[in-house]
Amino acid sequence: MKEFPIVCVGGSAGGLDAYIRLLKNLPPDMGVAIVIVNHLTLFATQLHEVLLRFSSMPVALITDQMQVVPNQVYVIPSNRDLHVQDGVFRLQPISKPYGWPDVITVFLRSLSQNWTGHLVAVIVSGYDGDGAAALCGIREAGGITIAQKPATASQPDMPQSAIESGCIDFVLSPEDIAEQLVRIARGNPESVELL
Repeated sequence: MKEFPIVCVGGSAGGLDAYIRLLKNLPPDMGVAIVIVNHLTLFATQLHEVLLRFSSMPVALITDQMQVVPNQVYVIPSNRDLHVQDGVFRLQPISKPYGWPDVITVFLRSLSQNWTGHLVAVIVSGYDGDGAAALCGIREAGGITIAQKPATASQPDMPQSAIESGCIDFVLSPEDIAEQLVRIARGNPESVELL
């Protein structure tokens, strides 16, 4: 039984800037697992190697049946849907290989159904609206939802779609998202006015 929080950070175009700004401001011992779900379908991701330089936590590319542990950053591999079951990651062939991917929505729905610990969904820069359809389910499961402030995103479509879902708790810059995640990990998230 896994009881520690999982933070899903979903992004696409422009997401790298947000991931770096977020990870640079997170301590190594928060007691949460950070899962970066990024759209990449045409070639293998190098994101785990890039982000290692900016993270105080270890960064790993997810493999099938990898154990989920706290104080670790995980990166989804390209062209895969990600699920969680019995405390391990499960990878499946991508269910939507054409058009805009929905890998963030798929993973968030899996979390809301299968994770017993606290959930946090973060939507950052990217095209289209992946993730938005699953945000209300995260809140219904008792989780917290955060969107990157669109003015701070290279591509504001995804965070804007998340906000328009009506199921976002906080709208923040990546640096402020990091600060809020630390508060959440310590059990005292602060109310922030939606902007």
